[in-house]
Amino acid sequence: MKVQINTDSHVQHDDSLTRHVESAVAGALERFGDQVTRVEVHLRDKNAGKTGGNDKHCTMEARLEGLQPMTASEDADTVASAVSGAARKLQRVLDHALGKLTH
Repeated sequence: MKVQINTDSHVQHDDSLTRHVESAVAGALERFGDQVTRVEVHLRDKNAGKTGGNDKHCTMEARLEGLQPMTASEDADTVASAVSGAARKLQRVLDHALGKLTH
């Protein structure tokens, strides 16, 4: 599974961010195996660098073999929390959608 990270100019894209995003995505989606071909992660600071709570936003879009893309998003105080929350939500979205296909 390929993970593509996109950030706005107010979110610092460095190695630690890449490691956290890849770890969160792998941990949440590993059980789906080869069904998920790519995950696009979009990170932004809704307040454009100003202080304020719940202003970090993460949207994840999973591309699945033979299906429409599925998305989940999370707002949080930190980028790391937004990424972790979006990964958990995306896991639930995929569980629900793929569970329907097998029943």
